[in-house]
Amino acid sequence: MPIIVDIDVMLAKRKMPVGVLAERVGITPANLAVLKNGRAKAVRFTTLEALCEVLECQPGDLLRWEAEVEDVGAA
Repeated sequence: MPIIVDIDVMLAKRKMPVGVLAERVGITPANLAVLKNGRAKAVRFTTLEALCEVLECQPGDLLRWEAEVEDVGAA
């Protein structure tokens, strides 16, 4: 998946435990784990807004795009 979620990076910078973030954002720790581990298919803007507010960051600090590397077989 080319969208990379960097919530762990911001948690480390803010020295905030995952449980505290989940509580302040208003989502379950399990749902936050799905999001931060890159297994989420979507994220609501309200959730993204709450994450940014609590972590005092921009959406681009939490999400980034990386091009997928195509597997080119040896010929």
